[in-house]
Amino acid sequence: MADGRVRQLIDTVAWVRIEAGRILCARPRGKDVFYIPGGKREGSETDAQTLVREIEEELTVELRLDTLSHVGTYEAVQPGHGTGDAAVVRMSCYTADYRGTLVASSEIDEIGWFRYADRALVPPVDQLLFDDLVHAGLLR
Repeated sequence: MADGRVRQLIDTVAWVRIEAGRILCARPRGKDVFYIPGGKREGSETDAQTLVREIEEELTVELRLDTLSHVGTYEAVQPGHGTGDAAVVRMSCYTADYRGTLVASSEIDEIGWFRYADRALVPPVDQLLFDDLVHAGLLR
């Protein structure tokens, strides 16, 4: 809609992996924006099921569910790109340890470790997480 009203809710789950004051971000194939790794649930998946599936698909590692911990849930309006439509993106964020070696899969063009100074390179909902992490002293 050209008036900018919100048309839909996009419900996502994200994996917050912080090392040495930097957070793991991924740029999906064909996109020009980095995101916190994760994605949308399929059917009646739980947050944990969605997260495990998405992270294995994107980064080829297995999350350890016994270490899963909720960080927070964030919502922000994501502007429509060229359409004038907007959506609310809800991102439920979790930390968890993992098994394996982080490798970008065929779905991901690039992974990177971002500092707070890189905040402008991620979408609005991810920026809210960055703000909380820097205030908690976890992100540099």
